[in-house]
Amino acid sequence: MSNNSAKHDEPWQEFYGPNLGYLMDLYEQYKEDPSALEPETKKWFDQYGAPQEEQTVHTNGKSAGTAEEVQPRAGTVVKIAAAVKLAENIRIHGHLSADVNPLQEPGEETSFLKIHEYGLTEEDLKHLPVHVICPDAPENISNGLEAINHLKEMYTKSIAFEFDHVHDVEEHQWLNRQVESGDIYKSLSEDKRKRILKSLTEVESFEQFLHKTFVGQKRFSIEGVDSLVPMLDEFAQDSIQDGARNVMIGMAHRGRLSVLAHVLGKPYDLIFSEFQHAPNKDLVPSEGSIGINYGWTGDVKYHLGAHKKIEQESFDSRITLANNPSHLEFVNPVVEGYARAAQDDRSQPGFPQQDTNKSVALLIHGDAAFPGEGIVTETLNMSRLKGYQTGGTLHIIANNQLGFTTDTHDSRSTTYASDPAKGYEIPIVHVNADDPESCMAAIDLAYQYRHRFNKDFVIDLIGYRRFGHNEMDEPAATQPYLYNIIRKHPTVREIYAKSLISDNVISEEETETLKEETIKFLSSQYEKVADNKSDEPEKVVIPEEVEQRLPVIETGYNLDELRHINKELITWPEGFSVFPKLKKILERREEALEDNGKVDWAHAETLAYATIISDGTPVRLTGQDSQRGTFAHRHIVLHDHKNGDIYSPLHTLSKAKASFAVHNSPLSEGSIVGFEYGYNVHAPETLVLWEAQFGDFANAAQVIFDQFISAGRAKWGQKSGMVLLLPHGYEGQGPEHSSARLERFLTLAAENNWNVANLTSSAQYFHLLRRQAASLGTEEMRPLVLMTPKSLLRNQNVASSPEEFANGRFQAVLEDPKTGKQKDKVTRIVFASGKMAVDLHEAIEEESAENVHIIRIEELYPFPGEEIQDIVREYKNVKEFKWVQEEPENMGPWNYIQPLLRDIAPNNVSTSYIGRRRRSSPSEGDPKVHKKEQTRIINEALTGKL
Repeated sequence: MSNNSAKHDEPWQEFYGPNLGYLMDLYEQYKEDPSALEPETKKWFDQYGAPQEEQTVHTNGKSAGTAEEVQPRAGTVVKIAAAVKLAENIRIHGHLSADVNPLQEPGEETSFLKIHEYGLTEEDLKHLPVHVICPDAPENISNGLEAINHLKEMYTKSIAFEFDHVHDVEEHQWLNRQVESGDIYKSLSEDKRKRILKSLTEVESFEQFLHKTFVGQKRFSIEGVDSLVPMLDEFAQDSIQDGARNVMIGMAHRGRLSVLAHVLGKPYDLIFSEFQHAPNKDLVPSEGSIGINYGWTGDVKYHLGAHKKIEQESFDSRITLANNPSHLEFVNPVVEGYARAAQDDRSQPGFPQQDTNKSVALLIHGDAAFPGEGIVTETLNMSRLKGYQTGGTLHIIANNQLGFTTDTHDSRSTTYASDPAKGYEIPIVHVNADDPESCMAAIDLAYQYRHRFNKDFVIDLIGYRRFGHNEMDEPAATQPYLYNIIRKHPTVREIYAKSLISDNVISEEETETLKEETIKFLSSQYEKVADNKSDEPEKVVIPEEVEQRLPVIETGYNLDELRHINKELITWPEGFSVFPKLKKILERREEALEDNGKVDWAHAETLAYATIISDGTPVRLTGQDSQRGTFAHRHIVLHDHKNGDIYSPLHTLSKAKASFAVHNSPLSEGSIVGFEYGYNVHAPETLVLWEAQFGDFANAAQVIFDQFISAGRAKWGQKSGMVLLLPHGYEGQGPEHSSARLERFLTLAAENNWNVANLTSSAQYFHLLRRQAASLGTEEMRPLVLMTPKSLLRNQNVASSPEEFANGRFQAVLEDPKTGKQKDKVTRIVFASGKMAVDLHEAIEEESAENVHIIRIEELYPFPGEEIQDIVREYKNVKEFKWVQEEPENMGPWNYIQPLLRDIAPNNVSTSYIGRRRRSSPSEGDPKVHKKEQTRIINEALTGKL
């Protein structure tokens, strides 16, 4: 007993002997770490303090007698411990007996939940205190049995909870309290219940109308998880009422048309017109079939996004549904990027100031895709990282219990589709999609949790799929038993309507009238477009096919101002101890801008960022090891080697007018590239750069390159000015550290969709970054794919003089300064780019190569044909064009550039290739073999000899 608190005597009179010893052991654990105990045990000690230490107890003033006399009390501690364990197992395992599957009755109560399995009877439980078993039980619960039954009811209804993997004590206790207090199941008003029924009626009627009117057309119906629509609407409205300016939604195609119509307010007639190829002349790009109206390729209707503006008294809000291809979950990081961009204030120097209340991300997943696609867990991993977190994302799994035609036992190795979220300590709620009020309770819990803890939350909305994967499939061919059940199963609207009729909230006549009026309205909207029905889309004007270059932009920077900025970049706070070797390297940069100085690649980059933020354009740079740079070249964030403090001179520049963010990213490519793309789309005025650790690793983000960055404008009218920095160059480091797969980006190049460059000087890099920043937010804005150097980073032949930064602009084509001096003697023009061009420059001997001129193509796409022709005209005696590259013949630029060079070659000039032969792997694995092959290529290019 606690010596200073007599009121603690009575509770501990139940315990003695071995039972008291067990209790004392628990108390010792409590003193060391209270959070290590089960919550109920901790609360007991919080309330009553230390157990009594006597070996016997007194009852009614008498000493304890024989063993027979005290035996009934001797088992009390065991019963309490058993009841506490039962209660905890109800919390942990109750979901296994919950009524969450609309297609089947809940199974028999699991052994975890059976009283007798714990050596208890109902009579035992009646004599146990409520607060030990369920501390947050409602006031009407009067004994232990009622407490256990209350817990069973809370944890095994049509909502099931998985919180055990959430290790934060405060979060765990809050979640349990919400469930066990009954707060989560608060009654809805009659008006709100009617609004839910109206929403379900609109969803069902819309889907049924499409099914009957456009027979056999794909729409990826929402039917079976109809409750998703009122859930989304509720979450969005709650977020906006609490001050969110943006609600960002990402989802695949299942149910998208209903979400567009009923959450974002896309007009029915517009959706109908897309089924009939009837264009709407007043359509804006973000809201409809761009392909039909704007002459680009466009996209199918169930991939399109939309915006909905909501006007309020003090500010306007917007709900956004992101465009998404059929790559299902790859929109996840894109939406997270949207949300983070909307939260960041980039108007001041330093890191952007984030306000997580300004926007909310909401992602809808497929049950097969959530555990099946790695991009999901990549995105979940970002949820707590400084550079990527968005203050908590709501994840809803629209669980059809099928993946195309694949049953769950063939599509995942987990009990639930939601299980991957457990590794990130994200709370999970499973809810029966046929119980709309439980669905609303789940969405309310998710919202409150996000609002309180700023963390992700998962709702597993368990329903079914009324038709096949698309409406052209026959699902009974692969799941005949399942679809026999589904075809007999009433819709959620029918189930909910009966419930409201039974509760006298609405009459049967009113429900029928509501359905009839909804169908009537749909028919009236269809009639608007029915007369325009056509088998072919209307002829449109295709955008200009000439691939034009960006306008000339003068990007030089006053040299005196550049020197002032440079001085600040190598100045750090008093007492800040830069690593000695690094300090010497950085201090040498002061001389680089003086007469006869040279500025290397990394230095030029830092100067570019400094001038860009000084011009008022925010910069965001991310990638694996981007603060230091993979090749120890950048050092844009400094680390105090004595105390670990960090400092970036770009955060304290006196001229800076905008933020500078640099983050080392997790070891992911697909999710991070998607995030940065989304960030840039939402914040087009920001220079957003992603750097691959090695360019070769970028191929792990190929879906984002293919489906979003290269094609987003043509499909959805979605513009981006994102920069990809891809280290590229053959130095004998093997197949995974040589090629950024330049050929893939050139294959995707068309319709002015992006710029692809491979540079040979630091000044070119400086001017190209500044040109990119100047184009942001304009009609000319486009992504930039840049092959960046590795071995050339410190090469003095790539370093540039100070004057090259002060004057001029980016040049798409450069002539090698060693060659072409006697134009009438030149018979061979050698074209190359990037490191290959520098290797040729270093190998050439001016006196013995008078017949060769080297032209460096710095920007490969759009192809600078006119500039090249202007140069070639000066060389009247040329007999051959040679394209020289490091990459194998079937890789690199050759296949792209070959027809372009032939088009501009004079009639008597041949065009041919010099480089590695066709290969399946991009480079040699042996550095000696690499060196020998590289030497051969250079000799053949400069001498014409094999």
